[in-house]
Amino acid sequence: MTSKASAPGNWEDGEKDPEFKPLGREEAARWRAAQPGLSAWRIVMVQLLVGLVAGVLGWLITQRVSVGLSVLYGAASVVVPTALMAWGVTSSALSRKASGHVISAFMSFVLWEGVKILLSVAMLWSAPRVVPDLNWLALLAGLVVVIKVYWFGFWIQARRAN
Repeated sequence: MTSKASAPGNWEDGEKDPEFKPLGREEAARWRAAQPGLSAWRIVMVQLLVGLVAGVLGWLITQRVSVGLSVLYGAASVVVPTALMAWGVTSSALSRKASGHVISAFMSFVLWEGVKILLSVAMLWSAPRVVPDLNWLALLAGLVVVIKVYWFGFWIQARRAN
């Protein structure tokens, strides 16, 4: 058997990138300061505004209140759980306790992400009971439009960095 020569893209256990240089404390602080901040609450507010606009547009285009309400409920099934998660990760007593520990902060994030998913599923499950004359297509449209706000935020963030 012959051994393969190590190619630049060939990663194996134990090999280190010869060009890697860890940042010093000052360099890391400068790098962090250069990175634009993205607030979870700003995302929630943009999602809320997009959801409201989508609901009004749905009502104006179809001239049916049930379509507007369905779009709003679809948007709310994203916005309300996202707002709860943002509060849990940034403002709750658990987040304050976990702020100094990386693993605890990660577990707090995982916990609140689970709460967010369960609340979204519960809201969607209860939609036929909450929204009179529910239009599932409109509900799905509101949900998808508001979820796309995440991607729009990432796109804006990437454009600012360049």
